[in-house]
Amino acid sequence: MIFKEKQKSQPISKRQAWDAFKAVKSNDGSAGVDNIEIVEIERHPGKYLYPLWNRMSSGSYMPVPVREVLINKVDGSKRALGIPTVLDRVAQEVIRQELEKIVEPYFSANSFGYRPKKSQHMAVAQCQANCQKYNWAIDLDIKGFFDNIDHRLLIRAVKRYTTSKHILMYVKRWLDAPIQKRDGSIEPKQGKGTPQGGVISPLLANIFLHFAFDTWFEETFPDCAYERYADDIIIHCKHFKEALNVLAAVKQRMQRCKLEIKQEKSNIVYCKRNQKNHPPFKPKYVQFDFLGFTFKPRWIKDKGRKAHLSFTPAISNKRRKRIGQTLYKLKIHRMVQFSIHDIAILLEPKIRGWINYYGKFRFSEMRKVFRVLNYRLMMWVRNKYRRFRKKIKTHAFRWLCNVARHYPNTFVHWQYGFRP
Repeated sequence: MIFKEKQKSQPISKRQAWDAFKAVKSNDGSAGVDNIEIVEIERHPGKYLYPLWNRMSSGSYMPVPVREVLINKVDGSKRALGIPTVLDRVAQEVIRQELEKIVEPYFSANSFGYRPKKSQHMAVAQCQANCQKYNWAIDLDIKGFFDNIDHRLLIRAVKRYTTSKHILMYVKRWLDAPIQKRDGSIEPKQGKGTPQGGVISPLLANIFLHFAFDTWFEETFPDCAYERYADDIIIHCKHFKEALNVLAAVKQRMQRCKLEIKQEKSNIVYCKRNQKNHPPFKPKYVQFDFLGFTFKPRWIKDKGRKAHLSFTPAISNKRRKRIGQTLYKLKIHRMVQFSIHDIAILLEPKIRGWINYYGKFRFSEMRKVFRVLNYRLMMWVRNKYRRFRKKIKTHAFRWLCNVARHYPNTFVHWQYGFRP
């Protein structure tokens, strides 16, 4: 007798679950409240992935609480991240891939966050181009965006794209999943917020802001421009009065969408890009930060042109400080058991990452970053070699300069000319 597999109520295949696991594995990440790591699931896929697919395809899947993790911000405050379990991240990836194919064609070209074939560099490049066209920019900061997304409005936004019952059902369940605090207590959701560490949260945030901001702004202010990367928004206006009206309208719009604009961090910035034109008053703000880059007036010299003033991006002081803190926490000066080539191999991924991201715009500003790194290497020389310990730092620095001169390819940043 041949037994046929009972037809599942939800259109989710085994292939979708397996592809979702591979995507979650590529992004790595820690375990959730169940302490099950990605390696464990990879070793026993039949034990974990098959039951997950079985529950999702039958509609009986229910997410477990999200583990809360606090991370340090640049200003010293704490940011709460919600880390779902690996299996919950796999389930979210299944729905995310399906939902993204539906909503992606409708998103605005000015939205860059967490989208295929879009990047942070593209958002920064468009912002730079708009700063050359518009005299004023509005730096918007939404207060606790991921923690304050209204569930009812979000579900309404998702329903505008799809009526698939399994997508809506699982999105509601993830939104309602409680949070496990660091002390082990369980905190239920209050009808708002989506875990910032969730796989599907960025897509849901884009869907929410597509209706809350993108479509509304493009219809209301067609003469203005903007860039949005998730909840980071820069608006460009031609006149100061226009910027005041736009900022007031955006605040009202966010209030209607049950969000709040940070008054102290939302500023109107004058984009000074030449020495001739000046506003009739002294602007209070003349620079802003966007995606780790500081936009401010700088002297540049193009080929065939004299040096002139332009409003351009470069690595921000906050990110330089963060990199400096990272280098300090690595304790390079204490790695005396390693050779200088071993340290170069250890630091190579980080240095390449910093150069590839922050060196995209005004590469010369990276010298301030690698000056700190060369100083940490000089301290390593003093601790490594006894003959330098009781001498002034200049002797160790000369030894490092001599190595950089004879072996300029040892460290990645030395290859780009940032030698001691």
